[in-house]
Amino acid sequence: MSEDFIFIPGVFSVKDDRTRCYIPVSSGQMLCDESGFWEPIPASQWRFLNPTPEADTHYLGEYKGQLCFVVNLTEELFVEGYCWSSLRSLLGSLSQTHYEMVARALQVVQWDIDHQFCGRCGVATQYHKADRAKVCPLCRLEFYPRLSPCVITLITKGEYCLLAHNPLFPDRYFSALAGFVEAGETIESALRREVIEEVNITVGNVSYFGSQSWPFPGQLMIGFLSEYESGEIEIDGEEIIEANWYRYDQLPLIPPISTLAGQLIQAFVSKF
Repeated sequence: MSEDFIFIPGVFSVKDDRTRCYIPVSSGQMLCDESGFWEPIPASQWRFLNPTPEADTHYLGEYKGQLCFVVNLTEELFVEGYCWSSLRSLLGSLSQTHYEMVARALQVVQWDIDHQFCGRCGVATQYHKADRAKVCPLCRLEFYPRLSPCVITLITKGEYCLLAHNPLFPDRYFSALAGFVEAGETIESALRREVIEEVNITVGNVSYFGSQSWPFPGQLMIGFLSEYESGEIEIDGEEIIEANWYRYDQLPLIPPISTLAGQLIQAFVSKF
């Protein structure tokens, strides 16, 4: 994370006269200028554009010395010179700092929407006084923003890597294998299980590569490079409908470098 933005856990409850900036969000869309450039909107400009005082607002952290808030709008405002765009459509154009800010904004808004009522007793929740959490005033159950860990791995075999196509992928993308970590699993055991379930391959050495927030709606992608050990490809036919070994210089359509999958593939290719 760049020093331009500092994550601040918990809620904003201290009076501060520093300049503020806002990230308007509506139905998973962000407000950006018509050229496709995105950046938090300064308070003075946001008020001028079209303020909505009753909108839910949540403190995120500090951006270039400003207090940064996400504003959840129930309707998309028409703002001249601006347009509403999804995070997916902006993936390739956002800096790492801006990507992480938007990911945080979208997940905080989703948490607020999903936990209006207690899942145990049905009573309306209240905001925690200090933490980023909702609290049931009756049974005291607490609800923090949900984060679902998900492993993603590129399996390599010499000059080849294994890429697979999921029917939910856009176009004809082929990507690395991925899956959610189940209750009671380690990340490593989840990786090996997912690979066996999806393509019936056993992997040997596994090395950590990196991670990426993936707010669709609230995953944390944890990336690994894995070495092929044994087995022949046998797809499950549901999550994976096609999988093949591809030489580093003969790859199919793959995810962009802005995604962790794209970065895994690029790291493999760069070795050659």
